[in-house]
Amino acid sequence: MADEETITTEKTTEAPAAAPAAEAGAGDAAATGDISAKIKSSKKKKSKAKLTKGNIYITSTYNNTIVAVTDTAGNVIAWGSAGKAGFKGSKKSTPYAGGKTMEDTLARVKDRGLVEVDVFIKGIGSGRESAVRALQGSGLNVLSIKDRTPTPHGGVRQKKVRRV
Repeated sequence: MADEETITTEKTTEAPAAAPAAEAGAGDAAATGDISAKIKSSKKKKSKAKLTKGNIYITSTYNNTIVAVTDTAGNVIAWGSAGKAGFKGSKKSTPYAGGKTMEDTLARVKDRGLVEVDVFIKGIGSGRESAVRALQGSGLNVLSIKDRTPTPHGGVRQKKVRRV
Protein backbone atom coordinates (compact mmCIF):
# COMPACT_ATOMS: atom_id res chain seq x y z
CA MET A 1 0.00 0.00 0.00
CA ALA A 2 2.81 2.40 0.82
CA ASP A 3 4.33 1.79 -2.60
CA GLU A 4 1.06 2.68 -4.30
CA GLU A 5 0.82 5.95 -2.39
CA THR A 6 4.31 6.96 -3.39
CA ILE A 7 3.61 6.17 -7.01
CA THR A 8 0.53 8.35 -6.86
CA THR A 9 2.42 11.22 -5.30
CA GLU A 10 5.20 10.82 -7.84
CA LYS A 11 2.70 11.15 -10.67
CA THR A 12 1.23 14.31 -9.21
CA THR A 13 4.70 15.79 -8.65
CA GLU A 14 5.79 14.93 -12.19
CA ALA A 15 3.04 16.93 -13.85
CA PRO A 16 1.79 19.66 -11.53
CA ALA A 17 0.29 21.64 -14.42
CA ALA A 18 -1.70 18.62 -15.62
CA ALA A 19 -3.06 17.84 -12.16
CA PRO A 20 -5.55 20.76 -12.00
CA ALA A 21 -6.78 19.94 -15.49
CA ALA A 22 -7.18 16.28 -14.53
CA GLU A 23 -9.05 17.28 -11.39
CA ALA A 24 -11.36 19.53 -13.42
CA GLY A 25 -11.93 16.70 -15.88
CA ALA A 26 -12.66 14.33 -13.02
CA GLY A 27 -15.08 16.86 -11.57
CA ASP A 28 -16.81 17.17 -14.93
CA ALA A 29 -17.06 13.40 -15.18
CA ALA A 30 -18.56 13.25 -11.69
CA ALA A 31 -21.02 15.99 -12.60
CA THR A 32 -21.89 14.16 -15.79
CA GLY A 33 -22.39 10.98 -13.78
CA ASP A 34 -24.76 12.86 -11.47
CA ILE A 35 -26.71 14.16 -14.43
CA SER A 36 -26.93 10.72 -16.00
CA ALA A 37 -28.18 9.34 -12.69
CA LYS A 38 -30.91 11.98 -12.72
CA ILE A 39 -31.79 11.18 -16.31
CA LYS A 40 -32.00 7.49 -15.57
CA SER A 41 -34.33 8.13 -12.64
CA SER A 42 -36.63 10.25 -14.81
CA LYS A 43 -36.90 7.49 -17.42
CA LYS A 44 -39.06 5.43 -15.10
CA LYS A 45 -42.28 4.35 -16.73
CA LYS A 46 -44.90 6.78 -15.51
CA SER A 47 -48.23 5.24 -14.67
CA LYS A 48 -50.86 6.70 -16.95
CA ALA A 49 -53.76 8.26 -15.11
CA LYS A 50 -57.08 6.52 -15.52
CA LEU A 51 -59.99 8.61 -16.68
CA THR A 52 -63.59 7.74 -17.37
CA LYS A 53 -64.85 10.88 -19.11
CA GLY A 54 -63.25 12.94 -21.84
CA ASN A 55 -63.70 15.06 -24.95
CA ILE A 56 -62.99 14.19 -28.56
CA TYR A 57 -62.30 17.00 -31.02
CA ILE A 58 -62.64 16.18 -34.73
CA THR A 59 -61.28 18.75 -37.17
CA SER A 60 -62.09 17.89 -40.74
CA THR A 61 -60.72 20.03 -43.55
CA TYR A 62 -60.68 19.57 -47.29
CA ASN A 63 -57.18 18.09 -47.02
CA ASN A 64 -57.00 16.19 -43.71
CA THR A 65 -58.87 14.85 -40.68
CA ILE A 66 -57.40 15.46 -37.22
CA VAL A 67 -58.67 13.82 -34.03
CA ALA A 68 -57.68 14.90 -30.50
CA VAL A 69 -58.76 13.11 -27.30
CA THR A 70 -58.61 15.23 -24.13
CA ASP A 71 -59.61 14.90 -20.51
CA THR A 72 -62.34 17.14 -19.13
CA ALA A 73 -59.80 19.86 -18.29
CA GLY A 74 -58.65 20.02 -21.92
CA ASN A 75 -55.26 18.29 -21.59
CA VAL A 76 -54.52 16.25 -24.71
CA ILE A 77 -54.18 12.53 -24.00
CA ALA A 78 -53.86 11.23 -27.56
CA TRP A 79 -54.15 12.61 -31.05
CA GLY A 80 -54.09 11.35 -34.58
CA SER A 81 -54.39 12.53 -38.14
CA ALA A 82 -54.90 10.91 -41.50
CA GLY A 83 -51.24 11.54 -42.27
CA LYS A 84 -50.18 9.85 -39.05
CA ALA A 85 -52.41 6.88 -39.93
CA GLY A 86 -50.37 6.37 -43.11
CA PHE A 87 -52.36 8.20 -45.77
CA LYS A 88 -50.62 10.59 -48.14
CA GLY A 89 -51.72 13.24 -50.61
CA SER A 90 -55.33 13.32 -51.71
CA LYS A 91 -56.08 10.06 -49.85
CA LYS A 92 -55.94 11.95 -46.53
CA SER A 93 -59.20 13.72 -47.37
CA THR A 94 -61.25 10.56 -47.96
CA PRO A 95 -63.97 9.28 -45.61
CA TYR A 96 -62.07 5.99 -45.19
CA ALA A 97 -59.04 7.91 -43.88
CA GLY A 98 -61.27 9.76 -41.39
CA GLY A 99 -62.66 6.51 -39.99
CA LYS A 100 -59.23 4.88 -39.82
CA THR A 101 -57.81 7.93 -38.02
CA MET A 102 -60.52 7.66 -35.36
CA GLU A 103 -59.88 3.92 -34.91
CA ASP A 104 -56.12 4.43 -34.51
CA THR A 105 -56.58 7.22 -31.98
CA LEU A 106 -59.10 5.25 -29.92
CA ALA A 107 -56.78 2.21 -29.90
CA ARG A 108 -54.16 4.33 -28.13
CA VAL A 109 -56.68 5.57 -25.56
CA LYS A 110 -58.34 2.22 -24.88
CA ASP A 111 -56.03 1.25 -21.97
CA ARG A 112 -56.83 4.50 -20.10
CA GLY A 113 -60.35 3.38 -19.19
CA LEU A 114 -62.24 6.01 -21.18
CA VAL A 115 -65.99 5.29 -21.08
CA GLU A 116 -67.96 8.50 -21.76
CA VAL A 117 -67.09 11.18 -24.31
CA ASP A 118 -68.42 14.48 -25.59
CA VAL A 119 -67.71 15.04 -29.28
CA PHE A 120 -66.92 18.43 -30.84
CA ILE A 121 -66.78 18.58 -34.63
CA LYS A 122 -65.26 21.42 -36.61
CA GLY A 123 -64.92 21.71 -40.36
CA ILE A 124 -66.65 20.62 -43.54
CA GLY A 125 -64.36 17.91 -44.86
CA SER A 126 -65.48 14.52 -46.10
CA GLY A 127 -63.95 12.61 -43.17
CA ARG A 128 -66.13 14.02 -40.41
CA GLU A 129 -69.15 11.71 -40.79
CA SER A 130 -67.08 8.55 -41.07
CA ALA A 131 -65.04 9.58 -38.02
CA VAL A 132 -68.23 9.89 -35.96
CA ARG A 133 -69.48 6.51 -37.26
CA ALA A 134 -66.18 4.88 -36.26
CA LEU A 135 -66.50 6.46 -32.82
CA GLN A 136 -70.03 5.13 -32.33
CA GLY A 137 -68.93 1.67 -33.45
CA SER A 138 -66.06 1.62 -30.96
CA GLY A 139 -68.27 0.98 -27.93
CA LEU A 140 -67.72 4.30 -26.15
CA ASN A 141 -70.75 6.02 -24.64
CA VAL A 142 -71.27 9.25 -26.63
CA LEU A 143 -72.96 11.82 -24.39
CA SER A 144 -73.26 14.65 -26.91
CA ILE A 145 -72.18 15.64 -30.40
CA LYS A 146 -71.75 19.36 -31.04
CA ASP A 147 -70.95 20.98 -34.35
CA ARG A 148 -68.52 23.87 -33.79
CA THR A 149 -67.97 24.72 -37.45
CA PRO A 150 -67.43 28.46 -37.73
CA THR A 151 -69.97 30.23 -39.92
CA PRO A 152 -69.35 33.59 -41.54
CA HIS A 153 -71.73 36.37 -40.56
CA GLY A 154 -71.49 39.59 -42.51
CA GLY A 155 -68.15 38.60 -43.98
CA VAL A 156 -65.44 40.97 -45.14
CA ARG A 157 -66.10 44.39 -46.60
CA GLN A 158 -67.22 44.39 -50.22
CA LYS A 159 -64.88 45.60 -52.92
CA LYS A 160 -65.37 49.16 -54.12
CA VAL A 161 -67.45 49.52 -57.31
CA ARG A 162 -65.21 49.95 -60.33
CA ARG A 163 -65.70 53.26 -62.16
CA VAL A 164 -64.68 53.43 -65.79
